[in-house]
Amino acid sequence: MTTTPEKVAPATAETFFFDRFGLDARALESTLGAALARRADFADLYFEHRSSDSVSLDEGLVKKANQSVSQGAGVRVLAGEKTGYAYSDEVSLDQLRVAARHAGAIAAAGGESRAVGLARPGRPDRDLYPVPGDGVRRPLPERVALLERIDREARAFDPRIRNVMASIGTEQKLVLVANSEGELVADVQPLLRVNVACIAEDGDRRQQGSAGGGGRHAFAWLVDDEERALRFAREAARQAIVNLDAVDAPAGPMTVVLGAGWPGILLHEAVGHGLEGDFNRKGTSAFAKLMGERVASELCTVVDDGTIASRRGSLNVDDEGTPTRRNVLIEKGRLVGYLHDRLNARLMGVPATGNGRRESFMHYPLPRMTNTFMLAGTDAPEDVIRSVDRGLYAVAFGGGQVDITNGKFVFSASEAYLLEGGKIGRPVKGATLIGNGPDVLTRISRVGADLRLDDGIGTCGKDGQSVPVGVGQPTLRIDGITVGGTRA
Repeated sequence: MTTTPEKVAPATAETFFFDRFGLDARALESTLGAALARRADFADLYFEHRSSDSVSLDEGLVKKANQSVSQGAGVRVLAGEKTGYAYSDEVSLDQLRVAARHAGAIAAAGGESRAVGLARPGRPDRDLYPVPGDGVRRPLPERVALLERIDREARAFDPRIRNVMASIGTEQKLVLVANSEGELVADVQPLLRVNVACIAEDGDRRQQGSAGGGGRHAFAWLVDDEERALRFAREAARQAIVNLDAVDAPAGPMTVVLGAGWPGILLHEAVGHGLEGDFNRKGTSAFAKLMGERVASELCTVVDDGTIASRRGSLNVDDEGTPTRRNVLIEKGRLVGYLHDRLNARLMGVPATGNGRRESFMHYPLPRMTNTFMLAGTDAPEDVIRSVDRGLYAVAFGGGQVDITNGKFVFSASEAYLLEGGKIGRPVKGATLIGNGPDVLTRISRVGADLRLDDGIGTCGKDGQSVPVGVGQPTLRIDGITVGGTRA
């Protein structure tokens, strides 16, 4: 799934920050020196300018349109296991030095005080999302017109669609990172997302369906192929209509087949978070101290890849300025890697993996996923389904939660079907999957050849921070997982 796009440099974010705020390399060097004054191990500066637009439609009317601009800078100081962080939404040399002193005071200890010399401003050696200028932006009337077409398309799918809620959001983020190791790198990061939700009613029955997509695209990704946005409308309507006819889900242990694509969210939550470096360094993950051990079926290879062109979870460099890369986490059932930011990599004596991510300049980075998925197997997906005499086929998920310390999870299926005699039967409602991430990995008995990534809607939360991510998987058969339902 890794692609190598043409190396086209993004717009000069470093010039934007230097010209706008009167900064230069010498000013950044002096600020980093102030941050290291209390003999810290490492310090970095993170500058961010973010402009975003959103418009939403409900009941056939545009009821909300927002435009926002935010900017600021954060100073982080690391000393041993301690992190000091301070930020300011006023980007000036004086405020940076105040933040540097505060962050240094929080983390004070260890290390040796030293001068900092920065390289010339650098850009990533690749551009995974070559969106020109303000390519994510469009005039409000154009965005409203597209939402109205989405509304008409969803309602035309079936007369039982009674309401459509749709939204389009765009973002352009410029970042600049400088650190005490002399690195200085900048990036321009676009983001686009469209969401559609439909309400279907038939008598006293009322159900919802949802769909959407996006990524690091120009707005033209939607308007040049209008059919793409309309497909999201039809998919949300289809799911709502399917759920109108759903029967109560059965309960108890059974074989479950997960569809390709978005169901990879279960893998992300139940397994991916447990492979993040901070939890394993502290010994709080269910996967701690299992490096090299078999933790899954030999059919399972799990990858986190931040280098796939235009994907929602992809980045040229992470929020610490480290180039993203393809990280194999589980290979043929054996644990072979964790996801690391600079702090946890240094403390565990391994290289950073390009997974240091933060929500904004107001937050310090944490080890986080980018695009996490399981590689394809060899089975035809229809054969995986035919192999199940009685079970559940789950093709879409809503909410869920996981306990990192033991891997236990609960996920609700937003679209699922009975499997009977190797065939897909009636849709069911109220189905939840209950299990333990490490245990579920060992129960995967068949893996389809149909690896698919999600359409670009994922957002991951951790420690109060949200970042865009991608998920994916092929069709999977899991033996003996507990299904929570409303009938025995």
